[in-house]
Amino acid sequence: MEKKEKNKSFTDVIEYNPETGNCYIPGLWNGNPPMAPVNAGYSETVYELKKNIIQLLGSCGSTSNNILEFREWITSLWNAVKHENFIFSFRNSLVADAYMKLCTEYNKWEWEFKKDMYTWVTKAETKISNFGTVAATSEISDMKDFITVLKSEAATELTKWETMILDNLKKYFEQPEGHVYLVEGYREEFSNSIKSLRRQIERSVFNQLTAAADIKQGMKELDKIKQNQTKEIEKAVHTLIDECRKKKVEMTDGELDESFNKMWTETLNTFSFSKLPTSDIFTNVSLQLQTNVSPKGSLACELLSKNRLKDCGLEPFMYTPKGLLKQMTKKVKEWFNWKDSQQELADRIISACNDSVSDKIKKKTNYHDTYIQEILYIIDERLSKDDVDKDIEFEVSLKQYICGSAAREFQKMHENFIQENDPYRCLQKNKNKFCADFKDVFYKRDQCQKKAEEFTNQCLKPAVEDFVYRSLGPDIVGKMLTREEFSTRMSFQYSILLDLVSKSDFKSFQSYIYSYEDYVKHWIYKRIMESFSSESTVCEFEDRHLQSCINHINDVIRKAKAKKTDSLRTFVEKICKDLGDKLIISQDALDAFMVLNNAEKEQFGDWLNVCVKEMTEALRKKFKNTRFETKLAHLRVKPQNELFTRVIGCGEQCPFCKIACDAGGRAHTEHFASLHRPQGLGQFRWNDSKKLTTDICSSLVISDLRFRCSATKNEGHPYKTYKDIFPDWDIRPDVSLEASDYWKYVMAKYNKEFAEAYEAEPADIPDSWKKITLEQAKKSLKESFNIK
Repeated sequence: MEKKEKNKSFTDVIEYNPETGNCYIPGLWNGNPPMAPVNAGYSETVYELKKNIIQLLGSCGSTSNNILEFREWITSLWNAVKHENFIFSFRNSLVADAYMKLCTEYNKWEWEFKKDMYTWVTKAETKISNFGTVAATSEISDMKDFITVLKSEAATELTKWETMILDNLKKYFEQPEGHVYLVEGYREEFSNSIKSLRRQIERSVFNQLTAAADIKQGMKELDKIKQNQTKEIEKAVHTLIDECRKKKVEMTDGELDESFNKMWTETLNTFSFSKLPTSDIFTNVSLQLQTNVSPKGSLACELLSKNRLKDCGLEPFMYTPKGLLKQMTKKVKEWFNWKDSQQELADRIISACNDSVSDKIKKKTNYHDTYIQEILYIIDERLSKDDVDKDIEFEVSLKQYICGSAAREFQKMHENFIQENDPYRCLQKNKNKFCADFKDVFYKRDQCQKKAEEFTNQCLKPAVEDFVYRSLGPDIVGKMLTREEFSTRMSFQYSILLDLVSKSDFKSFQSYIYSYEDYVKHWIYKRIMESFSSESTVCEFEDRHLQSCINHINDVIRKAKAKKTDSLRTFVEKICKDLGDKLIISQDALDAFMVLNNAEKEQFGDWLNVCVKEMTEALRKKFKNTRFETKLAHLRVKPQNELFTRVIGCGEQCPFCKIACDAGGRAHTEHFASLHRPQGLGQFRWNDSKKLTTDICSSLVISDLRFRCSATKNEGHPYKTYKDIFPDWDIRPDVSLEASDYWKYVMAKYNKEFAEAYEAEPADIPDSWKKITLEQAKKSLKESFNIK
């Protein structure tokens, strides 16, 4: 902080009196121990020092006049002096505590921002889905203009939140409590994280709006065809009714069925049912891949042209480098059984992309180019952040594999969507309903109750159920965020490591180390399942959204009844329009409902209230009887994915032991980890003995040893000056002998198991490690993450 603002020198930030501030403590012994007598001056000077410190604390104007805080400061200072490490480090528990509080506050702001934008996007997508139908809420008739307006509204909302959170950050650092001055140096990083968050959400929101609008626009002509064909069927049915009534002969149900079937066949024969065109998704994906790879240069384009996308992604991805030197390097790694870092990185990226593809497919919508653009964005982001050696061959082969696999899944999704919306299929699906309506009109039956039930079950019920599931995801995330383990990344790491050591299961440790992201995803999913196992909480959320929706529907019906309408059609259209900002009303279901509808609107309205009440109870029962696991699969916002994104952080790993970065926010410039582990747990071994190594990077950085890697061009480099090679990493020295007791305990306990799993020789475990108990390991974990 020196030379910043009013502080020009160190004495401007420290109270110091040359007369009382200096203290020399003589040696404990008078002469050479052990036979020398104790020096009486030693105890006298220590007493004077203690007395002076107490007096200073009493009169000091500093905020740190708490004796316990002072003790922590002295302990941190002494550790820093011993290890020649600057005092303001996260081994200072006061600094760590201040940083944790800042992270907790930032995470609250981030979730409020995300949650609000989830709600906004849900409403916007509902408006897009209802655009051009009777449920449309906007007067704008052109989709392009409508999307421009929505994007403008989104930008305003995003700017509002960005400004609000930046203001919150400013106010946070202006408060007198909480030792905020200790983390002043991180203010800019969190400010950058807020701006980065805004850009990330903006990209996601605009992509969702674009995809929803394009898919809706693509259905415009198809919807018109289906509507026209439905009208033609209705006209033909009315003609048939007139013909049957002219016969003046009472007709049986069988004869009516026969007449209807004949009319149905003749009418359908007049339609030209051309098969809906199916797009070649591979062509679309290939074009997007080519656009993405082109800036990488001519070699990338040449590599891309060597393989057809349809031939990629069929077998598990195994990267085989080209070139003699690269192949020899790979062989050496295989010989020593070292983990192939490139293959590891590829597996992690493939897993993340598969999750994205799976989420898109569950929507059961049509394909859109933003889907593959999002996948390519995930790949580029992961590749840019990882320290693994990468070459253009690796990148192109990985992208071809992922895009080939994704295109295959998107092709199926597209074909299923086309089949589901085929006009001929849609007509045939409603044939029995049309026949039943034909008989009702012919016999002049009262249709009020039947049509009310039909409108409720076919139009309202699916829309209400969809609304509840679209609203449920953020509720579950919000509930999980009240748990301590999800408050910050460090709290999460502490919780997951404590759970691991408490289970005493080697396979779990192996999975955590070898497949970190997969283990974390599974752990989060299990936590969600445990939290909602009783079903009472999730039922409470469902009931709240269901009731708000039903209240809205009842209000709309009441207003429609109060307003005079010409016909049942205008009555129903008024209801749909007023519900259009909240519910997505299926146009197909609505068109089918309106066919041959002779119900009287007043009675229909009364029956509709009864049917809505019955629908409420039916949905409540359905929600109660649906397993929570099934509900999770239906949610628009996947809680496990949202929580994973929150705790995974920036995704950077320690260049030596590969432990994940613990820093808060996403746009930080310096990475750190609270607890480093022995490198042998990451499969590192001595070349000659093949024994796993016990070196810990937090100790190595204050040793005289050297390391070599591709960044050093395989030449030895001192650990003490590791920042010359990895300037964005801050590896805090092991300031106490107990700091890494957790991982020492794990390696000592499972030494043989790790060696067997890695096909290596067991490490030479120091005797001191073997004496570490489970309780000491847990205590070390608690201290490392500054858990009170």
